[in-house]
Amino acid sequence: MRHSFLICTIFVFITTGCTATSTSNTARTAKEQMLLSNSVDQSLDKVDFTPLYGQNVFIEEKYLECVDKPYIIGSIRHRVMKAGGNISAAADGADVVMEVRSGGVGTDTNDSFVGIPEITLPGMLTLPEVRLTQRKSQFAYAKLGMVLYDAKTKEVLGDGGLSMARSDDNNWYAFGVNVHQSGSLEKDVDTAARIPHGMRTNRLPTTVAFDAPAPKEPGAIRYASEAEEQKSEK
Repeated sequence: MRHSFLICTIFVFITTGCTATSTSNTARTAKEQMLLSNSVDQSLDKVDFTPLYGQNVFIEEKYLECVDKPYIIGSIRHRVMKAGGNISAAADGADVVMEVRSGGVGTDTNDSFVGIPEITLPGMLTLPEVRLTQRKSQFAYAKLGMVLYDAKTKEVLGDGGLSMARSDDNNWYAFGVNVHQSGSLEKDVDTAARIPHGMRTNRLPTTVAFDAPAPKEPGAIRYASEAEEQKSEK
């Protein structure tokens, strides 16, 4: 019996292996992108778009130079349309022009700890750094300026102004373990994770299927190599 147990033990140690899984990350972390988009959203929350109701609006973006420019422009377009405005592709066909500029869109980090810093002793000896408690914070700022004027007369409509907001993510560690997290990013994620009571989720199907478009007119033929429809001769 002892010999069998010994043989099994040796067999287990000989055949023990390990598995390694390769992972990769995007060039920009998800947290950085979420912090920036959160600060942009907060900044645009302070802008009143209701005067654009029924107006054809051209959004001039040539003065906007910053990271995540497509998200900022897309968010402004969305809010203009939500307020009842119409997006114009060119200034010539617009009633009003909205110029958007950036005063700063970016992130900062802050790292502080309680413990013993790294100490270099005589004789090239170094005592390692010891962190008892630590706080790591990352902040994102978005400062956007806007001005609105008449597309025909170039008259400024209102004072325009600057809107600024900050989002943050704070993490506290004790002996290397994350013990607490707070900040606007955590609140934003928690809110997004909740499904409102009574709301049905619209999940996409797990299979792909399409329907062929119906002809616009009876007897019309649509050719794949041509952009227009031709009627068949009877």
